[in-house]
Formats: sequence, C-alpha cells, structure tokens
Amino acid sequence: MTAGPAHDQGLLDLVEIVELKWLLAAEGTHVHVEKLQADRDYACRCLAAAEASKNTALRRVAHRLRQRLDCRQPG
Repeated sequence: MTAGPAHDQGLLDLVEIVELKWLLAAEGTHVHVEKLQADRDYACRCLAAAEASKNTALRRVAHRLRQRLDCRQPG
C-alpha cells in the first residue's frame, strides 16, 4: 500500500509543525502539537509568536504553516 498525496501532505505538515515546536522551544515557548492541530486560535497565537522572532528559520516555518492552519495575517 502506498501513501497518497493527502497522506503525504499531512506528514509534511506534521514535520513543519514539529520544526515550529522545537524552534519556539529554543526561544522558551512551549507548543502543544495536538492542540496546535486542533485549536485554530491557539495555532494562530503560536504562529504570531514565531513571526515576531528574530530567528529567520522560525519565521519561514510560521509563514509556510499560516495558510495550511487557516490563520489569517494579523492586522
């Protein structure tokens, strides 16, 4: 059995979510992965924290995840 495109996309999203988690952890912010996937408001707050970072890699991950997690740009 091979994984289909939707399954592959879900795995890619999870990889980026875990990357976001560890990059934010390095800045002292804990991210609960399951809550981030299930709670849109929580996800948007996490992404806002990531986008405020001076860490370029963290901001890039947040930018890629923003659309996938259905979080509109603040403002």
